[in-house]
Amino acid sequence: MILTLIWVVVLIAAAVLFLRQAYATFDRYEIKYFKAVPILSDMVTMIRPKEHIGLDLARTYNSFPNERFVGKLQFLKETIIVRDPELIKKMTVKDYEYFLNHPNTGPPESIFSKFLLFMKEWKEMRSTLSPAFTSSKIRLMVPFMEEVGDQMILSLKKKIENSKDGYVDIECKDLTTRYANDVIATCAFGLKVDSHNDENNQFYSMGKILSAFSLSKILLYMILTNVPYVMEILDWDFIPKSAQRYFKNLVLDTMKNRELQNIVRPDMIHLLMEAKKGKLKHEDEQISDEGAGFATVEESSVGKKALTNKVWTDDDLVAQAFLFFIAGFESVSSSMSFLLHELALNPDVQERLVQEIKEHDEKNGGKVDFTSIQSMKYMDMVVSEVLRLWPPFVMFDRECTRDYNLGKPNDSASREFVVRKGVELWIPTYAIHRDPQYFPDPDKFDPERFSDENKHKIKPFTYTPFGTGPRNCIGSRFALCELKVMAYQLLRHVELSPCEKTCIPAKLSTDTFNLKLEGGHWLRYRLRK
Repeated sequence: MILTLIWVVVLIAAAVLFLRQAYATFDRYEIKYFKAVPILSDMVTMIRPKEHIGLDLARTYNSFPNERFVGKLQFLKETIIVRDPELIKKMTVKDYEYFLNHPNTGPPESIFSKFLLFMKEWKEMRSTLSPAFTSSKIRLMVPFMEEVGDQMILSLKKKIENSKDGYVDIECKDLTTRYANDVIATCAFGLKVDSHNDENNQFYSMGKILSAFSLSKILLYMILTNVPYVMEILDWDFIPKSAQRYFKNLVLDTMKNRELQNIVRPDMIHLLMEAKKGKLKHEDEQISDEGAGFATVEESSVGKKALTNKVWTDDDLVAQAFLFFIAGFESVSSSMSFLLHELALNPDVQERLVQEIKEHDEKNGGKVDFTSIQSMKYMDMVVSEVLRLWPPFVMFDRECTRDYNLGKPNDSASREFVVRKGVELWIPTYAIHRDPQYFPDPDKFDPERFSDENKHKIKPFTYTPFGTGPRNCIGSRFALCELKVMAYQLLRHVELSPCEKTCIPAKLSTDTFNLKLEGGHWLRYRLRK
């Protein structure tokens, strides 16, 4: 009995010492944090989450309002959550060379590690690809988006006309995912896919597998990336090897076929072929970022630098097509579903947007016109507000590549904190976008925040739906254009309203890392008269 008691005391003492050591850096530099049991707390949170990770980060963010940055243990790794917009500016723009990379993500031979998002030698790839995402290139893809939208509208009309009540209740995340899938199929891979009628086509089925970022999968991934030797033993990859083979064969076979038949189609495959040959050149954009949308991120000098003679391998280029597919399939479709949700719950906003669409529709004779879409001010206000409330990513991260002085965590701290090489820093987009200090009445859907009279009031680096600095989202123009084209086509024909299954008030599901409403994004669709 005494021996057992001694062992219990020893274990408790060891746990206490372990806890103290785990948080020693934060304590020494007076960095605020929530205490938790390392490893165990993270695993419990991931397996049985009480709230979405975005809300969890927001709770940490809101609990320390006077801090420039706060601490968090990610398993046993020290992580810094940055709160101060000025510090965000320094990290991502002024001193971005200290925070060049995203954290290491897996085995170097994985296609995942070759994504532009995760590449360590990313500057040359960024410079190579940035000409592919200019407004002039995206303009050529709008007819493909329009064709996909026509397929969606035709399918919706049939369902509504065949219903007894003159309306249908649809889970719109499914609708927007199918739309986004078909847009990526045609704009990136040159494929004609109709996922609204051919519901289980291989391209769509592959996308569903790849975008299923369940918490258990994320947990396994986080554990294995912290102990990479286990990953090597298990030969485990975040992206199934069958999916990697499918997309590699798809891209390379398409390239080979186009070379043999001299086919030129203005899509991503063509642009990648041009990049491989070194023929993709930077152009002087005639359309400003302002015209592309308030949320558009400007390409930095890194992306615009002179192209090099570096020869890219097939695997390098396939990886970028793969990344484009994943981002378009999940992130854009998620933003679309939240856009439709907010329009259904705010009929005054929906009606005003419909009137703007009708005015432009009359001018263009019913055709979707790129220049017209870009000039729709209220459309851009609505989309910008959706991306504020429901950003594509709840946070974005950086890895410190060289020791860097972050300064004092707060005004009363006695010491400045030097963040060490290899430490991760998180910028909690979701939390900052809902900070009443920057966005009054932050939970209210209010497009007027982005009107000509108000948008200049938004504090720089507090609105970052596509990130910021040289490592921002290279596809922001494409994503914004796709969102607007989809809304334009849908609202011309369909009226949106809540139904019995609509999630009111909005509550985020905890079973996925992605933003998703609990119970799904159910809405009612009627044909406009």
